[in-house]
Amino acid sequence: MASQNRLLFVLLAATTACVVAQHAPPYTEDCRKLTYPPSGPTYRGPVPWYTINLDLPPYKRWHKLMTDKAPALRIIVNSLKNVVNAFVPSGKVMQMVDQKLPGLLGNFPSPFEEEIKGIADVTEIPLGEIISFNIFYEFFTICTSLVTEDKKGHLLHGRNMDFGVFLGWNTNNNSWTVTEELKPLSVNLDFQRNNQTVFKAASFAGYVGMLTGFKPGLFSLSLNERFAMNGGYMGVLEWLMGKKDINWIGFITRSVLENSTSYEEAKNILTKTKIMAPAYFILGGNRSGEGCVITRDRKVSLDVYELNPEQGRWYVLQTNYDRWKNPFFLDDRRTPAKTCLNHTTQENITLSAIYDVLSTKPVLNKLTVFTTLMDVTKGQFETYLRDCPDPCIGW
Repeated sequence: MASQNRLLFVLLAATTACVVAQHAPPYTEDCRKLTYPPSGPTYRGPVPWYTINLDLPPYKRWHKLMTDKAPALRIIVNSLKNVVNAFVPSGKVMQMVDQKLPGLLGNFPSPFEEEIKGIADVTEIPLGEIISFNIFYEFFTICTSLVTEDKKGHLLHGRNMDFGVFLGWNTNNNSWTVTEELKPLSVNLDFQRNNQTVFKAASFAGYVGMLTGFKPGLFSLSLNERFAMNGGYMGVLEWLMGKKDINWIGFITRSVLENSTSYEEAKNILTKTKIMAPAYFILGGNRSGEGCVITRDRKVSLDVYELNPEQGRWYVLQTNYDRWKNPFFLDDRRTPAKTCLNHTTQENITLSAIYDVLSTKPVLNKLTVFTTLMDVTKGQFETYLRDCPDPCIGW
């Protein structure tokens, strides 16, 4: 209940903040068409590519990227500090972050500890604040993900990365502060070993976990936050109290992308592993029927909802609400996304059609940082920065 109340408060506050120059929520537009290749006012620009060499020692893997992105990372870390200090003006919380969190770093699984240390040293940002940057994704990721299958059994995966709710609203330009500050940090990553791609991902510079990615030819994966009573704050508290058998979500998804060798293996791990916070794992494969949404509590799987073309289920779609429950009325991205997919039809589903769906408001919204399109079979991975010009709902 506490997590649901938090969401209600956040969205009601956002409704008040966003009412200027916007339609009252829920605001929905007609399904967009011909938005791909990306252009126009909803397209901010391409996302750059960087190679992460897994043959390097973990401490050195991120040096090139973080040398380029250190100024942008400092900006967002300062914004997060300002949010915290606004709630606790004494500055004691950030003092604890700088003094106490580094002592917990040894409890992180390999190779994340050394990677985070390397990022802190290169950027000259306090280690505790880099750790915080790697933790807060467990709580503020509000996204839309989908996997489709066409009439030939070809699978496609798309997602909007929505991030930054309750992390500062800029009244001058009607935008979420952290959402805007994440756009310069958005990167495509090609993780390589022996000069060969192991997996690709779309992420934020300074974050060593993964929320969106694919293993070419095998499977694709995205992560959405799940609002539940037994939320991520409980998981963090248990972890701090010594329960180290639970896993940080971003670390698990990266491990799956790096080490799993099949759709079924990835599904098994994501279904059974104890995780820090409730979540939805959206997983796609490379064969007909290999697509699912795994609804997770922290310790158990509640539901695995799979593609079933023979029964007419040619797509699976997930926002941030259990599929058997109605979405919060101020945040219904599910209905317009399903409407647009149904209008598209299975015969006409393509990456460009998925981009149209993900470009339709409120699926596209003020929190949308980027859109990623993935074709595992063809090895196609594309990420685009997004804008949502007014009128546009705040989440």
